[in-house]
Amino acid sequence: MVVNAVGIYEKALPADMSWEERFDLVHRLGFNFLEFSVDESDERLERLDWDRRQREEFRAALWNTNSRINTLMLSGHRRFPLGSVDPDIRRRSLEMMGKAIDLAVDLGIRNIQMAGYDVYYEPKTLASREYFVENLKTCVQMAAKKMVMLSIETMDDPFINSMAKAAYYKSQVRSPWLQVYPDIGNLSAWEGAEMGEELERYIDTVAAVHLKETKPVTDTFPGAFRDVPFGEGTVDFEAALRTFKRLGYSGSYTVEMWKSPSGDPIEQVRRAKALFDGLFDKVGITQEAVPAQEER
Repeated sequence: MVVNAVGIYEKALPADMSWEERFDLVHRLGFNFLEFSVDESDERLERLDWDRRQREEFRAALWNTNSRINTLMLSGHRRFPLGSVDPDIRRRSLEMMGKAIDLAVDLGIRNIQMAGYDVYYEPKTLASREYFVENLKTCVQMAAKKMVMLSIETMDDPFINSMAKAAYYKSQVRSPWLQVYPDIGNLSAWEGAEMGEELERYIDTVAAVHLKETKPVTDTFPGAFRDVPFGEGTVDFEAALRTFKRLGYSGSYTVEMWKSPSGDPIEQVRRAKALFDGLFDKVGITQEAVPAQEER
C-alpha cells in the first residue's frame, strides 16, 4: 500500500518560536515534516553559513522531537540566479548551491528544491538560458557527489512553468540526481495548461509535490501565485490528487502557504490541513502516521 508523507511550508508558521517548539507544532497540526526555507532574504541566506554549533543545535531539535526535514527550498537563487549576466552573481549562485548541499548533508535533508528561473530581476536572453544550463549541470555534479537530490520547481515564471520544460532541462543534464518538483498551483495557473497529461507523462521524474492555491494568468490578469487562500483560487486539487493516486505516486506532499498578516496563522494552517485531510480521504490517499510526542 502506498503511504504519503504530508508537510507544511516553514513560512506558514509563526517565526517567533524555537525550533523544538516549531517541530512540535508541526506534529500537533498533523504534519509529518517541515519544509525548510533558504530564500533571498539576508536572514535566511545566513543559514547557509551556520557554524557547527548551530547545525548541531538544529539536529538536536529534530531528534528531540522525532522530526525530519524532507526538502530545503532554495529560493535564494531568485536574487542570485544561475543565469545572471553578471559573472560575480553567477559565482555567488554556485557558492550558494555548494553551501546548501553541505547544509543538507549536515541536517539530514535529502532534497533541495531549485527555483526554475534562469533570471528573475534581469532581462531574459539566450545568454541567460545558456548560463542557466551550464550552471545547472555544475550544481547537479556537486549534488551527486554528496548524494543529494536536486529538483526543479515549476514556477510562476514562463521560463520553467510546466513539467515538460523542467523535463527538457533535465534532459540537458541527464542525471538521476536531478528531478522535478511540480507545484500544482503554478501548473494550473498558466493558460493552456495540461496538468493531467503532464503528470501522466512525467510522473517518473517527480521528487515531491507542492499543494498551493493560485488564480490563473489571462490576457488581462497576470495571475496570483501566492497568498491566495485555499478555496478562493481555481486549482482542482481533487482531480490532481486523483491523478497522483492512480499513477501510484509515493513521494511527499507539502502544503505551501504563507502566514497571513491578519488572523491566527495556526488556525489558518489547521483549516488547510482539514481541507486536504478530507480530499486525501475522498480520493483514497493514505497519509503517514504522525509520530507520538514524548514528554521532555
